[in-house]
Amino acid sequence: MRAVVQRVKSCSVSSEGTLCGRIGPGLCVLLGVKDGDGPEDVQWLADKVADLRIFEDEDGKMNRSLLDLGGQMLVVSQFTLYGDCRKGRRPSFVKAAPPDEADKLYEGFVARLRGKGIQVETGVFRTHMVVAIENDGPVTLIVDSPSKAEAPA
Repeated sequence: MRAVVQRVKSCSVSSEGTLCGRIGPGLCVLLGVKDGDGPEDVQWLADKVADLRIFEDEDGKMNRSLLDLGGQMLVVSQFTLYGDCRKGRRPSFVKAAPPDEADKLYEGFVARLRGKGIQVETGVFRTHMVVAIENDGPVTLIVDSPSKAEAPA
């Protein structure tokens, strides 16, 4: 799984002209699911994103997590994060998980975050969405769950 994590002052998502999610200060997460990802990727990535210390403490150092601050999160599915642009001019999306599989893992990711007490807003899976992001910092990170080959024994 891959997450593009942005610290935001605010962000929102609309699907087919209808506002479906809006948050104030917190994180905007664009989430991609790769073919072969599973529940262990959901658990690892949700925990990692929730605990990332990317908010400033009283000394101005990035030392606080979303959980520490009680912030909000907007999670938007984005299969294009697994687009391969190395050949030709049209991206290949063969590494992205099939929609039914991706939706199940996406929903699991959101559920795990909500289980931690985070207020999570979402887009609408498999629709055209418009995301408005007011990036704070700017702080943007790309977080990949470990591949099966990299996972500790």
